[in-house]
Amino acid sequence: MIRFLFKLILCVLFALGAGFAYLALRSGDPVYTFYEWISPARFRHYDGLIRSVATEHRLDPMLIKAVAWRESRFDPQKYGSAGERGFMQVSEKAANEWAHENKIDNFQAEELFDPKTNMEAGAWYLQRALQHWEQEPDPLPFALAEYNAGASRAQRWAGGEQAPAMAAKTFLNNIDFPGTRKYVDSIIARYQFYKRRGKM
Repeated sequence: MIRFLFKLILCVLFALGAGFAYLALRSGDPVYTFYEWISPARFRHYDGLIRSVATEHRLDPMLIKAVAWRESRFDPQKYGSAGERGFMQVSEKAANEWAHENKIDNFQAEELFDPKTNMEAGAWYLQRALQHWEQEPDPLPFALAEYNAGASRAQRWAGGEQAPAMAAKTFLNNIDFPGTRKYVDSIIARYQFYKRRGKM
């Protein structure tokens, strides 16, 4: 009887491991896929708000969710090493630009810990970056690099303001910040994972 139970437990563990390995392969991030698998509520809690903000800013909600997944793992209280705040890790500078553009008086950076405010500012900044690179055949890697490292660095990697359109692969190869390259790759992989799955 004990041997049977032991074999049964091994079979269950093997099945769980195989399922986890499949999810990890599909998403490109085994650790956080595991957390999403065992605690799905945390990873879906803000889906309604994401859809609302995405509609307002004409963005794919799966893209916003992929950025938030990479930036904070959906922790609205996260404080980054360079002062970025909240759900989409918005910098104070970017948030002030958003507040000025949207005529929001007396904006305080601490408001970025509110998920809706943070998503509004982050989505606005991401949409602006996508518009900035809309002449590129695939503007997404360019926009994500700008979101992470700033417009001037992204422009340098693209060859300057007057440079002709560039293939995304060439642009990615030009990124000399390993962290930014990994950042762009991981968001694109997560975004594709959501699209393959057909839901956020």
